[in-house]
Amino acid sequence: MINFSNTNLDKIIVHKVGNKSKDEGLRLSKTQINPPGEMLNELLMSFFTKPFKGEQFYHLFHESDLALNEVYSFVGKIFENTETFQEQSENLARHLYSVSEHPNIKSGEFYVVHFDNCLIDDEACTAVGLFKTEHKENYLNISENREEQFDIEHNTGININKIDKACLILNTEKDKGFIVSIADNTNKNEALYWGDEFLKIKERDDNYHNTKNYLEVCKKFADEVLSEVNKEEQIALKTNAIKYFAQQDTFNKDEFTERVLRDPETAQVFDDFKNQYARDYDMTIADEFDISDNAVKKEKSGFKSVVKLDKNYTVYIHGGVNNFTKGFDPARGLNFYQFFYENES
Repeated sequence: MINFSNTNLDKIIVHKVGNKSKDEGLRLSKTQINPPGEMLNELLMSFFTKPFKGEQFYHLFHESDLALNEVYSFVGKIFENTETFQEQSENLARHLYSVSEHPNIKSGEFYVVHFDNCLIDDEACTAVGLFKTEHKENYLNISENREEQFDIEHNTGININKIDKACLILNTEKDKGFIVSIADNTNKNEALYWGDEFLKIKERDDNYHNTKNYLEVCKKFADEVLSEVNKEEQIALKTNAIKYFAQQDTFNKDEFTERVLRDPETAQVFDDFKNQYARDYDMTIADEFDISDNAVKKEKSGFKSVVKLDKNYTVYIHGGVNNFTKGFDPARGLNFYQFFYENES
């Protein structure tokens, strides 16, 4: 998690970036924003740092050569010499405009911000923030005139509690593509250009992503493989997998296999599925790592099991795999589930 408690907002510039497919154009600012007063500085610091509260980090990358990643190159030059901030901010705006071709991408303000003294993993470093605001909201301004009357004026502006797109690039792990944190609050299908085309990022090989990736494979395996074989096995694996990750501090493949998969045949099918999944999505799935509690909390909601019984019932099972049984009633000629519980709410 990034610590901003001693961070200073050093430089800010704002450009206007339109939709290229609509020929909306690009307007570059030739001057930086003057140092804000104390109150505005506090508001801007909150506005710019609020999206980065988690521990899900990435690296900038390029398929052939990291130096060919435009954002990596431009931001790297700012880190090397802050006197190039103006020039490189314009290069970043031009690059963003060049990939803003989806017809639903909205024009908006593009902010480039330089920060001093960000803290990550007990290391202090500088950082460059890239932000875009696309949505405006209506607000009312009440003012008192000299006749002790109040006037109401209408205007539009940016909600300081929301930001559409955000990226923070920290000046550390340069050889791997810097440490990157992102946020995108717009429609995911329309906004892929922010992470995939503008930034070009990949998951950082850390405890958060190792935990997330393994849980993701467990869920996919249960839903796509076991659901076709045995519904009870599907529910048991999802329940036992999330329980294992919630209770353990470290992950060990052999221990996980023994405690969760149990059956050697199931374990082999799972390994084959996991390896193919890793190849298909070009991800690393480690065999040992420290478990990230935040990743477990984020993924936990996806481990609810849903049992749909004809058109009459939908049962959500969060756990307690040992407290229900499945059977067949020959008198009715129907299948049934039998559930056992302590309290009704």
